[in-house]
Amino acid sequence: MPGLAVPGATLHYQLQGSGPLLLVSQSGEGDADRTVDLVPHLTDGFTVLTYDRRGLSRSRLEQPGRTTSLAEHAEDVHRLLAAVTDEPALMLGCSLGAVIGLHVAAEHPGQISTLVAHEPVAPRLLPDPADRERHAAELVEIQHLFQEEGLPAAAREAARVLGIDTSGKDYEPGLTPQPMSEMRRANFAYFIEHDFSAILQDTLDPATVAASTTTTRILPAVGAATPSTVFDVACAHALADLVGSEIRVFPGGHNGNTSHPRAYAERLREVLTAR
Repeated sequence: MPGLAVPGATLHYQLQGSGPLLLVSQSGEGDADRTVDLVPHLTDGFTVLTYDRRGLSRSRLEQPGRTTSLAEHAEDVHRLLAAVTDEPALMLGCSLGAVIGLHVAAEHPGQISTLVAHEPVAPRLLPDPADRERHAAELVEIQHLFQEEGLPAAAREAARVLGIDTSGKDYEPGLTPQPMSEMRRANFAYFIEHDFSAILQDTLDPATVAASTTTTRILPAVGAATPSTVFDVACAHALADLVGSEIRVFPGGHNGNTSHPRAYAERLREVLTAR
């Protein structure tokens, strides 16, 4: 599989299918293989680009253990897109991936034509400072749990904060097993230790995001099964208000792209092609 050298890292990426370029930027610990069940339902109409964020799986860091800012993650996406296409790309950003997409839209006007921002984890989008502080404190608490009690406790609290259904009951049949391998454990550790810190230190400017809609169509999205009271749904609604867009509802919950890949792909096609 190809790799792209960028400042401080080498990015692993995968291209599959034919048609307009669609970048999928994963949530959480997800690498290029996280959407293994989603991508095959898109490749007949799109050239699907997936990648490992730097620090995860096969995207090697020159300085292991260094926290990468969300602006730097966005520069990675900018360089990756520039390496594979000269045309504006479509993008599905999930959770952290959605925030990366917002940075790209704001900092590289026109490089993304449409961004589907599914439940962005972005406290800076929330207009109420008290809400921003409360949700930032939730992320800090998850980091403390990880340091003091380990991954299982931290993962449970992250699922509660983001409204993730961990029962395993609501999913499509025939999914590819994704066991908690050593690589996934390492990715979770990097995500909680470093990407949470990047979220807390983020510099995303809501006004610049709003201005980016002149060159990028930003479509906030939520999962049908995600509780309406949780942090990431509040961020999606704040984004919708900011960019003057309605909320798009997708099958499943926070991780609907992995739990309901067939239905999610169908809905994504509808959203990307509707005007």
